[in-house]
Amino acid sequence: MKRLYRAAGACAAATIVLSAVASPASAEKAAGPGVSDSEIKIGNTMPYSGPASSLGAVGRVAGAYFRMINEQGGINGRKLTLLSLDDGFAPPKTVEQTRKLVESDGVAFMFATMGTAPSSAIAKYLNGAKVPQIFLISSASKWNDPKNQPWSIAFPWQPPYANEAAIYLSYIRKQKPDARIALLYQNDDAGKEYLKGTRDALGADADKVIAAALPFEVADPTVDSQILALAATKADALMIYGVTPRACSQAIRKTAEIGWTAVRFLAGGCANPETVLKPAGLENAAGLISVIAFKPITAGPQTDPAIIAYLDFMKKYSPELDPLNSNGSYAYTIAGALTKVLQQAGSDLTRENIMRQAANLKDVELPLLLPGIRLNTSPDDFRPLRDGYLAQFKGGEWVAFGDLIKGQ
Repeated sequence: MKRLYRAAGACAAATIVLSAVASPASAEKAAGPGVSDSEIKIGNTMPYSGPASSLGAVGRVAGAYFRMINEQGGINGRKLTLLSLDDGFAPPKTVEQTRKLVESDGVAFMFATMGTAPSSAIAKYLNGAKVPQIFLISSASKWNDPKNQPWSIAFPWQPPYANEAAIYLSYIRKQKPDARIALLYQNDDAGKEYLKGTRDALGADADKVIAAALPFEVADPTVDSQILALAATKADALMIYGVTPRACSQAIRKTAEIGWTAVRFLAGGCANPETVLKPAGLENAAGLISVIAFKPITAGPQTDPAIIAYLDFMKKYSPELDPLNSNGSYAYTIAGALTKVLQQAGSDLTRENIMRQAANLKDVELPLLLPGIRLNTSPDDFRPLRDGYLAQFKGGEWVAFGDLIKGQ
């Protein structure tokens, strides 16, 4: 499946704040592969099919955002063309589709590949070919490696997985110092990093504190058996460490069905009320704790100008998608961040300079990030987003509490 997105136009209110850092580009135009005087071709893969297909909304909304930008005149006079192909969240397919985009379609760079495992499958190829892999969608710490992966930079949903795990542990151990925990984790790079981050944070106490840790596969039809086994430990807390909606939703529903009263922590990547919590039953999701970095989009009257602008954008450019689906607000934000990078690149749109700008973001504010959260990168630090707030699901929405947690 190929989705060709060209376009853009939007109410001025929906325009992301792109005031900007002066471009280091020279006045003379320089262009690399995928760039002409009128166009920038951008490659992307998304799970439009398969067990993670609900995440394909990110690709659709990113394409809608670029349509808006194009209607406003594009970036420095160039239109953005997003070539988005289906990989079914299967790494071998990601490799196949990425090679096609780079070698046949001639894209300038890859943008927003969905998931840790699919992004990992293409990282070596893209770094070897010196093709930027910009704002791939993963919170794995492995992407902050400018020395060994100088062409790969992620844009996570929340702080890195290991940091997120440490945040949850700190909270539960303050509430109940002798708490024992159970872990359900996705059996891939993402889930294994959550597990490792948990063990590292606990140190010598790990074997005493972790009552059990059980994996699941993305393609598994259900995680019920794992939840039953974890509940049998009578652990005080359950960490649901998945990044695909189905398993997270099933875990939430099953814990409620069996009456397991453990404090439940949900990975930030699964904190989507529309695709995860509603299928689980909102009543079953009550009390969940997660980490969030984006403003929750809720039903009813709005007073925040940034949220109003986003809802207007969705109504005009992506009316087929539910604006309350947090995949949409994430896509809106990540597409805005890429627009910022391309604006900074100015007239030098070589692959080298595009990557250089992605690695030189300074206190970038985007409308849907929570207060105090800004994007920062440097040639030595490829983590644009590292801060967040603890939040609890209550009254049908996520409610942030406590102070901003600053990532190290």
